[in-house]
Formats: sequence, structure tokens, C-alpha cells
Amino acid sequence: MIWYLLYPFRGTAEAPVLADTHPLRLFFARYGRYAASHVVTTLLVSVGVAAILIYPFPFLYTTDFTNGASPLPEHAWTDTLPLEDKNRVEADVIMRSIWVHGNYYQALNRNVLLSALELQDELLGPTVDFDPRRQVADGVDGPNSTDTDLTTSQRNAFHVANGLTNESWFFQSPLQYWSCSSENIERDDDLIATANERKTQPTSVNVTLRHSIVFSGKRFQDRHLVAADALVITLVHHRNSPIGRLWEERVQALKHKMAEQWDIFDYSPNGKTSELYEFQFRPMSYQDVTLLGIAYTLVLIYFLTSLSKLRAVKSKVGLMVTVMAQILLAILSSFTICAIFNIDLSRIPRLGYPVVIFSMSLENVFRLINAVILTPSEDSTSNRIGYAFGETGHIALASVTQNLLILYGLSQIVSPGVSAFCTFAAIALIFDFFYLSTFFLSVLSVDVRRTELSDALAKASIRAQQSTSETRSRQTWIDAMLKGRIAMSTRIAGTIVMVGFVLIAQWHFFENEGVIRVLSRIIRISPKHKDLSLSSALTEVHQGRSPASWLGLQDHETARELIHVIKPNAHSYIARVYHPMIFVLKGSDRNISSSEPWFPPAVYDFIRHQSASFVVTVLVIAAAVRLLMNYLLWDELADSERSGNPESDRLLSVQTLSRGHALDVALLSASSDGHLVSVGLDRVVRVWDIKAGGNSYVLSEDRDDDFVPFPVLAMCIDDESHWLALLTSDKVLLWNLAKEQWGPLIRVEPDRHKPEAFFFVSDDSLDIPPLLLIRRDGYITELRIDHPEPTSYLLTRDSGIASVDSLTEKGFPAQVMTSNREGQVRSASQEGAGWSSEVVNVGIPQDRGFVSIQALPELSFFLIIRSQTVDLVDAQTLRSIHTFRVDPIQPKSLKCFHSRPRRMRCGSSALWSFTLAYLNTYTRDLVVQTYSPQNEGESLCFCDPASPTRKTCCPWQRAKELKRVIKNPGLWDALPSGIMVGIRRKAGGKPPANGHTTHQPQPLNGLRRRHNVSQPANANGQIAQDNWEVWMFSHFGKQETWETLPLCPKIEDDGHLFVNSLGPIVRVGRSSLAVGLSNVIKIITVGNERFDTVDDSQPGDGMPALGSRRRKGPSALRSKPAPNGNCPHC
Repeated sequence: MIWYLLYPFRGTAEAPVLADTHPLRLFFARYGRYAASHVVTTLLVSVGVAAILIYPFPFLYTTDFTNGASPLPEHAWTDTLPLEDKNRVEADVIMRSIWVHGNYYQALNRNVLLSALELQDELLGPTVDFDPRRQVADGVDGPNSTDTDLTTSQRNAFHVANGLTNESWFFQSPLQYWSCSSENIERDDDLIATANERKTQPTSVNVTLRHSIVFSGKRFQDRHLVAADALVITLVHHRNSPIGRLWEERVQALKHKMAEQWDIFDYSPNGKTSELYEFQFRPMSYQDVTLLGIAYTLVLIYFLTSLSKLRAVKSKVGLMVTVMAQILLAILSSFTICAIFNIDLSRIPRLGYPVVIFSMSLENVFRLINAVILTPSEDSTSNRIGYAFGETGHIALASVTQNLLILYGLSQIVSPGVSAFCTFAAIALIFDFFYLSTFFLSVLSVDVRRTELSDALAKASIRAQQSTSETRSRQTWIDAMLKGRIAMSTRIAGTIVMVGFVLIAQWHFFENEGVIRVLSRIIRISPKHKDLSLSSALTEVHQGRSPASWLGLQDHETARELIHVIKPNAHSYIARVYHPMIFVLKGSDRNISSSEPWFPPAVYDFIRHQSASFVVTVLVIAAAVRLLMNYLLWDELADSERSGNPESDRLLSVQTLSRGHALDVALLSASSDGHLVSVGLDRVVRVWDIKAGGNSYVLSEDRDDDFVPFPVLAMCIDDESHWLALLTSDKVLLWNLAKEQWGPLIRVEPDRHKPEAFFFVSDDSLDIPPLLLIRRDGYITELRIDHPEPTSYLLTRDSGIASVDSLTEKGFPAQVMTSNREGQVRSASQEGAGWSSEVVNVGIPQDRGFVSIQALPELSFFLIIRSQTVDLVDAQTLRSIHTFRVDPIQPKSLKCFHSRPRRMRCGSSALWSFTLAYLNTYTRDLVVQTYSPQNEGESLCFCDPASPTRKTCCPWQRAKELKRVIKNPGLWDALPSGIMVGIRRKAGGKPPANGHTTHQPQPLNGLRRRHNVSQPANANGQIAQDNWEVWMFSHFGKQETWETLPLCPKIEDDGHLFVNSLGPIVRVGRSSLAVGLSNVIKIITVGNERFDTVDDSQPGDGMPALGSRRRKGPSALRSKPAPNGNCPHC
């Protein structure tokens, strides 16, 4: 909320992003990495604190208001509110009382009780065996309110038990435990036991004689009353009752009559003789239940909706349980703290507490989850959690601080009951932040590390960030709202719910108060209510509790019973409470003999009786959690321990597959499930299982070696990783990778030109998909096991093929686009048993240079690449929607990757980022050009350039371009995640003094360079022959990552031959590359690789996609094209 208030000054409603070097961000990042690296320790801390705070909960709260424990909230609004006399409110009843003291906290002494009974009889008349329902004796005159004195029968006739009138009265006294009989008191051997046994005894008006209304300054032990400081005798009467007038007269007379036996004090702290109080017990109405039901429903809908938008979460039930557990721990911990510090939470309905904390907690939870999703998936778990917490920790802290200040301000202007709720909410916010930083952070790190969440996180959307160096024009907040630049984010939902509930609660207690008066009090920031202080103004008496604070402690059940007596069918009553007359027995020792306990009696009872079981329970819970985590995370714990070392922060790792070939590796082919096939000059075809740790076998080991005729011209693996196809000079050999056995042979025409493309075509109707073979002489040959003879189609006669790429998709005919040496581009589509082709007239006609073709399967587009231009061509219409201007491109060096297209309601697609990477013809530097929308909230749409666009569409002509240059890239490729990985030989020359090389992208301001481990030069200052270096570069997300690693850290262990140049390179899975290094194979992995056979990502999940021939599912543009080339969603 604070960021919205600061919008006129900052120009944005987004939370500030701290610099990477900011101390606060560094602190949260370090803590996040530690918590993710030491999951068990962090979880044990949170569980231990939760167990310590939650275990005492049932021992500190009770529904019994007489045993010294804190009362639990009920389904009612209850409070005792002091009112101002300025409002001229007429009281419903008048309350008068006397307080009787003996020695300090010795009011239950026999002598004090007998003396108090004498005072009671002087004020009210005989009260022994009091029964106001006795009939008035015959012949006795009826009561007259003007009489100066009343007989017992006349007094009883006015009692409220005989009918509610304007002259009714009743009284409450601890002496009623003994039927107001001196004989009973004399015969009682255990007065305190009697007071405890009869604490639920009703009076003649069915008001329970609870300890809270007949004693002041109570002390409890083991849930029993053990001492009281004062006996409280209270008269409750209506305004015209003669009993009240007689009480007032007799109290004044007692000052002289009992002066020798009592020390009598008038308690008037403010110079006033009386105060107005309102006692409320308002059960929740149907309107309250409906409003709370709507609030819970909205919060639940918001929670489920936000949860459904988290595309990187598969176990949403687990996440829901974790969030609910965190909030429940925060609520219960806060209740325990409030009970320890004697904060009364029983004035607000219990259903109001969870909804407020729930709405405030979700903001920080979802912000943290989204930050983790946006971190590069190839990074280690500890780094991802640390970076995300460093990015969001200060925002969560600012949100908590903001809400604490708001709660403090509200607590100063609301009623005491609502102020206690504000205190509870503040404590809950602090605990919620604590459990977010410990419990939720550790569980989230476990989920990220495990397959269930990390698999989806690897496919999460990573959006190109807006450049912070750009300056934007300022505009008013209203204009920005109208133009859609500011979203009404749910970031302020928690604060709105919190403030709204506090105001609604306050309004419940003051429904009759004018709005102007409420606003004026808020503007003055002055409390309406008097301070119900514990200390008494009578310092010489040393009262255990002041009369004002005693009134504030009246339990709600007593208030409900009194309301039923005084104002039946009402929910509150206003009483004029006269300050009590204090009677202290002569000779009593009122010196403080013991200090007032700091905490409620239930806390000390818990310490005395539950300490041993409490310690044992906490230790057992901690041990159980430790054992459970060891069982569930036995494999991850080893990784967590290693993550504390500097080596664990590396994203790059290199695995060597040796002893597979005696001579150089000539061909490589790989599948998504971790199968790698290598063909060596030693005439060996070997299949490697990278997922199983590098196990391998030779194809021809069970047959004659001549079965695989050499040379092998090309090979490929189908989409399902079932079949391997080896193309030789006159046949195609099929190997079943699942069953590890040979399949049927397919004959091809011998002595043809070298193949330009060789791949499987998706076809669910066949067990073995058909193959397409495209040779440089312009022929397309379809190879099928159900056709003995291959079918060929001549694509071009004029010139040989220079470049080719294709789109193959289940349910659609294959489409091939080629270019010849003359620069002509043709598109060929399969039609039944034949093919049709046409010329694609795109680009500059007079440009006769080399033309490359790149397919974009996820988009159903092709890239036509010339020396200094790249055309984005629709595969259906064969029209170019945009031409990119680039530096001189080295032929066949361009790679394209983009964010996963988001499917709109209209069926069209839009991108968040689009990247072209290529080698500069002259400098041989790697140039990376990234295109992104100009404004936040826009998308790069595939619209007709001539058609109008709306605010959410960013045309390609208006896209923002960011160019990066990487020097000396060597042999490189781009992973499906958009990360570029390369292998290069380090440049010669004397290395820097710090032992680090100077190769890095230019320019890369603020680049994070990590673990650049270099090999030292030899004695002559020359770099060793085998000094190869692996590098990776990632520019997705909020920071760029650059990392290097030696390809051969231990050359003597690799066993490879003399290396002059690198061999073939191929992608394996989603995060790995395989490269031939002489007769060995190096597997380069970025982050974690699991080799999945099924790509379950769909358009819209934001995962960066890399152009290739194969496409896993139907694209949005191909399956449902937008009419007339327009983007209907824009």
C-alpha cells in the first residue's frame, strides 16, 4: 500500500528493487541461501519455536472465567466501555458498591467476612437466607418509595425478582456463598474451599456469583482461588428505586457510626462521584455471519486463483497445506503470546481472527513463490532461494512494518477490545514473517530441489526485464490508472482487509455514534476511552486492583446475564457506576507483602505442572521432524551439505565419457530422455545412457561388424526416443532403443549426394514413423517401412540446396523450406502421396548471397537469413511480418530462441522476448540481439504490420532491442532454456596476475561473473595444447549470468588423443550438450538435468523455446490462425 501512496513522488507503484550490493538485499540473500542449504536446521528452528508456543495454548485458555486463565473468543462482540458524560446519555441502571479490605490479600479471613456481613446488613437490612420472593405478611402496608425506612417485606417487594419496574433492585455479594449467615461463616472450617465450590452458585435473579464480580485482586493457583484482596458488595438499582436512596444515606451514616471499627475512604480519582459505562454482549447477527462468509469466500477465491496462476507448481495441494500451516502456526503462536501478557482477545468474535491474518499473509507468500519462479532454472536451489528472498525480503519487511504502524495508529483511536485485536494482529504479522523466513522458506526449498516442483520450475516464464537505465515520462496517478499502466494489485488486499475489519469492529461497538464525531476523534488522534489503569489512586490502601480496572475485567457471561435481567431482549446496557466506598478493617496490615505477578496465574500453573512434559514433547517433536526429514530427503541432504562449498555454486558441470572409441568421434545424435549415440572413425556405433550415469553398449556387438557398413552418413532419433535411424550409402538401419534390438531395413538409392537433412516425421498410425531424406541435389525422399520402394520428389533443378529446415507436427503435413546456392527460397508441403512447392518471394530480390533457413516450430514460422537481414515468415501465408537488421552473419551460424508463446483467448500467440544469436562474419564474435516490448504489460504480437493495434500489443517495429557481444565464443550452441553454452580454447599470452582470463561478454554492465577457473600457463608463457574452456551465458531473468569452467581439469584422466579441434556438438535433454573431444565425449550440463521424454509444456507457460525441426504439440498460430492476420486480443 505504501508504494501506491508514494506513486506521485516515485512515478511507479511497483516496490523498489534494491541494488545487488545493497546491504539489506545482501543480508536477505545470504540468509535465503543458508536456509536453503541447511533445510533441516531451518525447519527444526521453526518447528521448535512453534512447538514451544503452541503446546501451552490449551493450558492458557479456557471457557471458565473463574480460574485465572485467559478466556477464548466467542461468537459475540463483548466489551466494557467507559463513556463521556457530555453526551447526556441516560443510564439504564445505577451501580453502587463498597469494597471491604482486611490485611493485604487476606479478604477471605473469617473476621473480615463477619465484619463485611455487618456492613451489608447495615446498608440493605437483614440479608440472612435472602429470598425476595417471600410474600408480604397480611396486614402489612404496601411499600412506599417515599418512606425514610423500609421493612424487610417492603424492601423485598421492590426486588427485580418480583417484577421489573423503575424501582427494581438487586445485589451481589460474596457473603451469599454462606447465605449471608454469620453462623455458616463461623462453622465453615475452609472458607476458601467454600468460595471455590460455590463459584457457579446463582443468585435470586439467576446471575452467577463468579469470583470476578464479588472479589477484587484475586490470586489463583492450580485453577483455584487462593486469595483475594477485597470483598465487593454491589447494589444494582433503577433510577427511582428507594433502595438506592437508602444505600446512599446509610453509607454516609456509616462514616460516623463505624469510624472506630473501620478506616473509610472515598474513592474519587477525578473529583467525580460516578462514571458512565456501557456493558455489551452482542451475539453475531446474520449480517455479521454473511459478511464474514463473504470475506472468507473472497479470500479463498483469491488464494485459489493465485494458486492456479502459478504454472510452476504441480503439487498445489502441498503448497496449500504449507500456506495454511504457516498461517495456523502464526495465529496459535500469537494467541499464546497474548495469553502470557494478559491481552484479552475475547471481545472480538473468533471467526474474525483467521481471515485478517490469512489475507495479510498471502501477499508475501505469493511474492516469494513468483520470485523463485523467475530465477534461472539452471541455477542451484540455494542460489535461487537466496536470490528470490534477497529480492523480496525487504518488500515483505516493509509491508510488515507498514501494517504494524497502521495497527499502532488504529489502536490509539479505537475501543479497548478492538485495540487488543490490533495488538494480536501486530504479533501475528511478526510471527507470520518469522515462519515465512523459516518454515515456508525451508519447505519451498525442498520442493524446488525435488523433482515435483523443479521440473515445472524449469519451464516457468522468464520475462525480459525493462532496462533500468531508461527514463520514463512522469504522469499523474489517475492518468496511469486510466491508461492501464497500474494494475490494482492484490498487494494492498491484506492491508485493506485489515483496516476494514478494524473499522467494522469499531462500528459494532458504537453503532449509535455519529460519523462526524468518529471522524473528528480520528483527526485529533485522541483516544475516546479512559485508561482502565491497574493502579489505584488510594496509595495508602495499596489496593491489588483499582475499581476502574476491576470493571474492565468483568466477564462476558456475567454481562449477558445482567443484560437479561436489566434489559431483556437487548444486547447492551448503560450503567452509572458510582465510585465505591472503601472500608479497611482497623489494624489491618496493608503493606505490600508480595509483588504482583508479571504473568497470569495459568502461566505459573503451566510451569509448575507441565514443565517436564513440555520439554519432553518439544524434544520428541524435534527428533521426529529430524528423522522424518532424514528419511524423506536422504538424497537431497547430501546435496545440501555440498551446497555450502564454493564448488556447489557453479552452474556448469562437465562429465567425461571415455573408453568408448579408439579414434575420433565423427557423429553425435541425442534424444530428450538421455540417449546419446556416437559414431567414431574406429567404425564403432555406441549408444550411451546419460541418465543412467554413462552406461553404454555397441550396436554391432551381437552381430558381424560388417552389418553396419561405413561410412555412416547421418543418423537421427524419433520424438518418442524409441527408434534410431542410421543412414549409410545404400540403406537405412533401424535400432530399437527401448528393446535394444535391430528393426527392419529400408533400402535407398546408392551413390547419391551427401544428405542435407535426415529426420523422422510424426505419424501415430505407424509403429515406426516415416523418415525424410533431403539431399543437396534437390531431392526429397520419403522412407517408410510399409513401402518397399522409397518415393522421391525433385524440389529444385536450377541449383543444389544450400540450407534446409522443416516443420513436422502430428496431424499436419510436413513442410520443408529450402534455399539454393542462387539465393532462391522454396517451400514444399506434403499433399497425400506427393509434394507441392512454390517460390517464397521474401527479402531483397537482388541479394544473391547465401541464404539460410531456420524453423520456429512453436510459432509455425520460418526465419530466412541473409547476410545482414533476417525475415520472419509465416509458414502458412509465406509472408514476412518483420525484417530484422543484423550485423554481417556468418552462414549457418544463427540460432533463435524465444519465450514460450502465450495462447490468447482468440487463439493467437504473443511473446515476451525473442532472441537472435549469430557469429559476426568479420570479427567472429558472438552477437546476441534480444527483442522485448517497450512497455510493461505488452507483448510481441504476430499481427499484420498494416493492421491497427491496441494497448496490449507491441508491434515488431516498436520492439526494444538489446545487443550483447561475446568475444571468442568458439564452438557454441543454445539450450532450450535460452542459455548459451560454448567451448573455446583460451587465448595465448601471459595470464593476468590473479589467474583469471579476460574473456567475457561486451558490454555486460552489472554482469555476475562466477568461478572463472583458469589453467596456468607453462614455463614459456604459452597455454597448454589441451587448455579448453567451457563458458555459459544467460540473459533471461533479472540478472545476467556468466560462468566458465575448464573442459579438462584433469587431462591425464580423460584418456583422449591429441586434440587439434573440437568434434561434433549436439543437445542432450534440456540442459546439456555433448561435444566430441578427439576419442572421448564431454557432457556439459547447466544446472540440473533429469532427461524427460515428454515435453508437457504448453504455449503460455513462459518457458524459452529453441528453434528446431521437431515440434511437440500444435502451435497456437497454426492450429487456429487469427483472421486477416490481425491479433484479436490486442
